[in-house]
Amino acid sequence: MVREPKLYIVPLGGLGEIGKNMMVVRYGENILVIDSGLMFPEEDLLGIDMVIPDITYLLENKNIVRGIVLTHGHEDHIGALPYVLRELNVPVYGTRLTLGILKEKLRERQMVDEAKLYCVKPRDIISIGPFKIEFIRVSHSIPDAVSLAIETPVGVIVHTGDFKLDQTPVDGEVTDFNRLAQLGEKGVLVLLSDSTNVERPGYTLSEKVVGQTFDDSFRQANERIIVATFASNVHRLQQAITTAYRYKRKVAVVGRSMVNVVNIARELGYLKVPEDILIELDEAGRLPRNQVVYLTTGSQGEPMSALTRMASRDHRQVEIMPGDTIIISATPIPGNEKLVARVIDQLFKLGANVIYEAVSGIHVSGHPSQEELKLMINLVKPKFFIPVHGEYRMLIKHARLAREMGIPESNIFVAENGQVLELSRRSGRLAGRVTAGRVLVDGLGVGDVGNIVLRDRRQLSQDGILIVVVTISKESGQIISGPDIVSRGFVYVRESEELMEDAKGKVKLALDKCSAKKMSEWASIKSMVRDDLSRFLYEKTRRRPMILPIIMEI
Repeated sequence: MVREPKLYIVPLGGLGEIGKNMMVVRYGENILVIDSGLMFPEEDLLGIDMVIPDITYLLENKNIVRGIVLTHGHEDHIGALPYVLRELNVPVYGTRLTLGILKEKLRERQMVDEAKLYCVKPRDIISIGPFKIEFIRVSHSIPDAVSLAIETPVGVIVHTGDFKLDQTPVDGEVTDFNRLAQLGEKGVLVLLSDSTNVERPGYTLSEKVVGQTFDDSFRQANERIIVATFASNVHRLQQAITTAYRYKRKVAVVGRSMVNVVNIARELGYLKVPEDILIELDEAGRLPRNQVVYLTTGSQGEPMSALTRMASRDHRQVEIMPGDTIIISATPIPGNEKLVARVIDQLFKLGANVIYEAVSGIHVSGHPSQEELKLMINLVKPKFFIPVHGEYRMLIKHARLAREMGIPESNIFVAENGQVLELSRRSGRLAGRVTAGRVLVDGLGVGDVGNIVLRDRRQLSQDGILIVVVTISKESGQIISGPDIVSRGFVYVRESEELMEDAKGKVKLALDKCSAKKMSEWASIKSMVRDDLSRFLYEKTRRRPMILPIIMEI
């Protein structure tokens, strides 16, 4: 009996979370990777810059990884590539704008010359090992986004990437419905579909709606206009520039990532900028205030972004003045709501008129709502269905939606990162796990901050630190000097002199106990000091500072 070939799909990121999207497709001794994104840290990840997928599974199978294909140029799909390509320098395939943004990231790290980057366009078909990959145009909040149709010896996989079914996209490049329908007619083994907006009924509004809101806001503004949005939302930038031109205003770009994307998108022809409309920041400061528009980063209230620095009067070149119109053209990412609200409050305090998503049509999503998700399932008609790109509740709701569309429950798989999905032409099952998780990036350190370091940071941030310094005689074991106590983030020493004196007394008693028991192991002595002092301080303050005993022998 001939064994039926098996196809394996392994999510390494993007399931049960928003961000760090990475999907592995394996057939025999061949691995194809889809996307390689990052995630921005949650509040409890103190000091962490970004979170990337754990690629242990790929490194263990380094010799059979054939390539990486990219769906589009957002950080949550390409942001981890500079770290991944250091370990795994395989060919990378993406559309022009996607590769343009990626090249800039690699250039910053002096990696662009070694990278093997291959440009593709919609309807192109490439072969990587046993996989034939077709790129299919879809709409999203960045140009040049594609879905993938991957032909394997077992059947066709359709991976939607991030998409929305915008019938009137700003660039006129409509989703390739025809090709998706043809694939559905021919037969699709499995559909992996974006779940981000599954909780929203109806359809996602067209990007052109924002253009109308821009027009209304620009017409009513009497002073400067500041538009804050995602740097990568080129369609939004295009509409802001077009509207500024219509109202005879000049445009200045603020923020490094915004400047980079504007330059790349102009160079590649994705951003049409009328002649002489873009000006430098210092020139913008000299023009009449009703003739200027600033395009800036900071729509998520990021502490170091241009808009946040303007709101706290900390920006060197742009100062918010009464009468300025600030347009925040983005929805807060879950977890950023407080940061955004704080910036909006500060801007209102400075006398600005702030237009933001909660009270206007100034932002539309780049992801599909329920009716578009249903349409995608109807077009593609998959045998098996895997919801991707979403928190766990979103994946469950998307699975329910697929069941309503007639896909049998046994053919729907709600997976977690690291779970292996085994598919044949006739059946599918969850078949074990591989290593998956998160790798924390802090400055230049990749993966060197783990749970213990984070626990220490949490303790330091909550209760502070006490450093106890004692000098002991080598011969007699008697205290020569100290104990001295240094406190940071625990109590203000000058107002807590009595507590500090009592704490010193506790340290002396602990050292006397050690001496009486003839303890000579430094680790045991330090442990005794730490435990006794910790117990005393908790009784007195109900706080548990980190205690670092330093014992010097002379």
